[in-house]
Amino acid sequence: MKLNRVMWGIILLFVGAVLLLENFNVINFYWRNIWSFWPVFLIIAGVNILFNRNKSETGNMISLGVLVLMLGFMFYKGQQPPLHKNWIGDRFGKDLDLDLDSVGDEDSQNVKFSEPFAAADSLKKTVLNISGGGTSFNLKGETQELITADVERKNGNFILQKESSDSINTVTFKMKEKKGNWSLGNGGNNVELRLNKKPEWTVNMNMGAGEVDLDLTAYKVRSFRFDGGAASVDLKVGDLLPITDVVVKTGVASIEISIPEASGCRIITKTGLSAKDFPGFIKIDNNNYETSNYKTAAKKIFINLDGGLSNFEVTRH
Repeated sequence: MKLNRVMWGIILLFVGAVLLLENFNVINFYWRNIWSFWPVFLIIAGVNILFNRNKSETGNMISLGVLVLMLGFMFYKGQQPPLHKNWIGDRFGKDLDLDLDSVGDEDSQNVKFSEPFAAADSLKKTVLNISGGGTSFNLKGETQELITADVERKNGNFILQKESSDSINTVTFKMKEKKGNWSLGNGGNNVELRLNKKPEWTVNMNMGAGEVDLDLTAYKVRSFRFDGGAASVDLKVGDLLPITDVVVKTGVASIEISIPEASGCRIITKTGLSAKDFPGFIKIDNNNYETSNYKTAAKKIFINLDGGLSNFEVTRH
């Protein structure tokens, strides 16, 4: 039994069940109550190391029992009304107004951003920097412009900027959060991106919580880098360039990456208690994996995964 994967599955089931019960008004769950109990995961990790060194069934049962007990305790504490009206208590100044009750009151607005495509842009490398929390990013195909972004905005304001040199375009698309007032919405922002196929792209994403669904198989992507917290990432890359780099750094996340069957691939991991599923890869050691055609393939993909308590899956298409 792969204990780490089972434990990760139990945690996801716990979070999903709580969210479902809360959505149907069966319970009132105050997530702010349980953030102070994050050391629980250190306890779970310690128990796992102590009792599962010999991979015994008894050790597995003890580790799972401690996990279930701790999650039960957090479920109990999460249903108790918070002592402070403010989520973070009184540790911040009065000028910081964190209002959780006004969530979702404002209507969403649809905003469109675009940067024009010039003939010289097809010869330039284009660096796309994306940032924004509580946002769902989806790639919806190509555009005759350099980039377009259709935004369903519920929180914050977005900006799109472009800087050009002789050889590089740098495009920045980011969300500017409101100053002095933080709003956590029942639903986040939705962004539909469209990219021009002619340039060579380098994509850098930096976000907290959110969702990413990008099918980049039709684009010349030199590198993709994701740095985020609690996120869900579904990424598909192609083989239009000889080398593609994929770097993912997360906290608690679900990461699914799909690569071409014909490309050689090496995965380097630093994943703590994360679950790893790399079908079709050869395990070199605990941190390195390769496809059987890695040395002979003309096109190569290098994947670097770094996560605390995440689920990493790399498949081939």
